[in-house]
Amino acid sequence: MSETSTGDALAGAAAAVSAAADAASGTGTPGWRRAGIAGIAIGVIAAGAAAGVAVERLTVGRGVRKKARLALDATGPYGALRGTPGKAVADDGTLLYYEVDEVDPGAAAPRRRRLFGRRAPAPVTVVFSHGYCLNQDSWHFQRAALRGLVRTVHWDQRSHGRSARGVAQQGPERVPVSIDQLGRDLKAVLDAAAPEGPVVLVGHSMGGMTVMALGEQYPEYVRERVAGVAFVGTSSGRLGEVDYGLPVAGVAAVRRVLPGVLRALGSQAELVERGRRATADLFAGLIKRYSFSSRDVDPTIVRFAERMIESTPIDVVAEFYPAFDEHDKAERLGVFEELPVLVLAGDRDLVTPSAHSEVIADRLPDAELVIVPDAGHLVMLEHPEAVTDRLADLLARAGAVPAAANVGPYGSTAQPG
Repeated sequence: MSETSTGDALAGAAAAVSAAADAASGTGTPGWRRAGIAGIAIGVIAAGAAAGVAVERLTVGRGVRKKARLALDATGPYGALRGTPGKAVADDGTLLYYEVDEVDPGAAAPRRRRLFGRRAPAPVTVVFSHGYCLNQDSWHFQRAALRGLVRTVHWDQRSHGRSARGVAQQGPERVPVSIDQLGRDLKAVLDAAAPEGPVVLVGHSMGGMTVMALGEQYPEYVRERVAGVAFVGTSSGRLGEVDYGLPVAGVAAVRRVLPGVLRALGSQAELVERGRRATADLFAGLIKRYSFSSRDVDPTIVRFAERMIESTPIDVVAEFYPAFDEHDKAERLGVFEELPVLVLAGDRDLVTPSAHSEVIADRLPDAELVIVPDAGHLVMLEHPEAVTDRLADLLARAGAVPAAANVGPYGSTAQPG
């Protein structure tokens, strides 16, 4: 982006944040138009960004864009994979939705000899944790490639996807969401969906932080049950220092007003949602900028990401955001030190920059560090072949699949061949 367009974007973002604060507090012009600007501001956060994109680039051909979105919604195959459903109960009573894909005997490892009278060991279960404002379907390509080959669990974090709103975040006694709470949620899912046998934990962005929180709170579980870990596009802390690809002055301005804006918007969810829908073109552009890096990324993939992020209610976006500034698990990563670990990130990730993955790898010197070229924050959707290939290698090292296993055609929704 040129200096001129960057300046225009920054100015627009600052105006949007200011207007959002007015809208949510009731001091600005009433009605959905003002709420639309509020929706822009919060949409930026939903995409994992702090501020803008050049507006003129996003508003050209609005009618064409709308028709294209409708066409992509009708034809996009992504997110259609479903497994056996289940529910776990978090420690505060929140119902957490998960799905299990069992091993297909026809695609599993070669038959092993079994001693008379001994029960076959429980299979390895691979548990996928998704990121902020996403859901379990964000692992679509990896799920398709591994389907039938290994037992997998895909779950929706509290207040996301098909899981219920966090009980502790509702009512007069509500408490803020914390990454530690998400770690306890993951433990509840593990207890319900994988009560025995080894597990491999895979987490993207907030999901990776969730895995870190599990390790901090349940080190004995990690020692006894965890066979491998994958941290994808995530961070162990210091997220308050991320600049989102913006000039220093712009980042400082947004951070100064953002906490108040978020608190205000959380109490005006219905109004802001209307405005968010009214600004779909700008919202889509922001998602593409902060989720992907490739110029030729498949439009159906971009739209798939939009739908996931759009489905996250504004008040959920607002109530989760403060947890990231508080997240700091760098000193606790040692619990994973003796395990096979994959640390992977896109080289152009503006949300959790690859430098954060390098910090994780430095703390886990035996981990495999992979930086994927020309990749943004949603690297598992943008470059599924790279992520699935390295994940398959991790699973082989962890004993979850045989080394020569065929993990299936990348990007396919079919059963692996």
